[in-house]
Amino acid sequence: MASHGKPRRDRASEYENQIKEIRAQLTDQVKCLDTQVDFRQQLLQDMSEFLRRKAEINLEYSRSLEKLSDRFSSKIRNSKDHHIFRKEQNLLSPVNCWYTIMNHTRQESRDHGALSDVYTSHLIPRLAHIGEDLTRLSKKSKEVGLQQQEDLLKLVSELQGAMKTYQLYHSDCMYAEHKLKEAEKQDEKRTGKLSEHMASSPVSDRGQRRSSLKKTERLVEKRLKKYLENSQKCTKARNDYLINLNTVNNNIENYYIHDINDLIDCCDLGFHVSMSKTMRVYLQAEERVQMSRQQSLQAVEGAVDNFNSQADKNKLFEMYSETFSRPTKFEYQPHEGDEVSEVRSEPLLHQELVSRLQHIKSRLDSEHLETEEVKKTLKATLQSLLDLIGIDEFDLSEVFQSSQSTESLKSTGSDTSTKTSTAKRRANQQDTENFYVSKFQKYLLGRGTICKLQAKYDLLTEAIEKAAVMDSNISGVQDKPFPGWYPAAFASLTCTDCSMKVFSVSRDPRLK
Repeated sequence: MASHGKPRRDRASEYENQIKEIRAQLTDQVKCLDTQVDFRQQLLQDMSEFLRRKAEINLEYSRSLEKLSDRFSSKIRNSKDHHIFRKEQNLLSPVNCWYTIMNHTRQESRDHGALSDVYTSHLIPRLAHIGEDLTRLSKKSKEVGLQQQEDLLKLVSELQGAMKTYQLYHSDCMYAEHKLKEAEKQDEKRTGKLSEHMASSPVSDRGQRRSSLKKTERLVEKRLKKYLENSQKCTKARNDYLINLNTVNNNIENYYIHDINDLIDCCDLGFHVSMSKTMRVYLQAEERVQMSRQQSLQAVEGAVDNFNSQADKNKLFEMYSETFSRPTKFEYQPHEGDEVSEVRSEPLLHQELVSRLQHIKSRLDSEHLETEEVKKTLKATLQSLLDLIGIDEFDLSEVFQSSQSTESLKSTGSDTSTKTSTAKRRANQQDTENFYVSKFQKYLLGRGTICKLQAKYDLLTEAIEKAAVMDSNISGVQDKPFPGWYPAAFASLTCTDCSMKVFSVSRDPRLK
């Protein structure tokens, strides 16, 4: 609801406060996302340190079990009964149990050695890679986000300038109208006096009075011309102000509904997938070592199965609802009792608005096509990138193979070919990632441009249509703004790309 009755200073102060709140909110968003990155980095560091200590404990435990097993196995091999039992192949149940315990101990020693190797050679490096990816992607996403915020604040600044220009021209228009009314009153007075004195005054004085009347008429014409000129400037400035106002509100809505979601998705790109893959390796290793721990591991598995970037993002929005909630729209602030609150296509401005609409329509069609192509490329690149991240599977069956030596298990985990393959995959992943981020930024810029153009397009179309209806009511014939133009055709050109999503996610809870 527009505040028509507010003093100019109060309205300007209200705008300034609203802009300050938006600036503060945008700053808080950057801090909030930086905090989330720091939390994740700390989480990765804690997990790496935990696995490193656990690997040392498992390796020490494996060596202790191996020494224990060798000590008692040597006793069995050196005993006389051992040879007798081997020949008869009929072991007593206690002896068979003892042999089974020895075999189990040796296998347990190998398993814990393999588990230590998995932690050291696979899980810890994976967490380090995730940390590198997180730092790199968060930095790039932050740069893109800051650019989006800068563009948004630039639009807000342009809105302030348009409002001030409108207020200036409206003041000039009011002043010119006041001067015109004064001149008209003077003209009326002199005309009345002249008619009274014409009959009684000599013929010689009549020419002088007519000359004075003509001067007054010329003054009225001059001030009328000045008023019409200022009125046209005021209308043009008001149109620009209203267009900027609608553009800013549409871009703010686009930023809070779409851009924030996509920026967080870009920052999270691959994080949940990589963490899920890493934790699945952890699960597989633990399950092979100790099946009796299945009950407790199910809880961990449930947590791994629940890795979900969308769910985390929704929780983030819930935790920081004030930071990410869409601010109120900017309202139209009329100047000094001006009751016009819409873009008008007046006769003197009609052709200019039509030309402007044609130019916007051409740009809008071009941006739609270009953004749609970028969107297709973006989706294909995203799928390729996720495939590269998800291709890193690790089979633990070879690590936990039946072997008499832990050395063979360790050599399996540190195979050179595996490291080479991982290095190539990561290089390919980073190249694809850079291409994706560049396309993502281009997509956001294109969508923002469409949003701006559509906002201008809608207001200009409405103004021209209203002007056409008014002309039709007057002349009985509705003119078209330009050849091939039909209002019905414009009705189908909505800002569909403002709702385009790169990722298939559930509806934002803030929109409920």
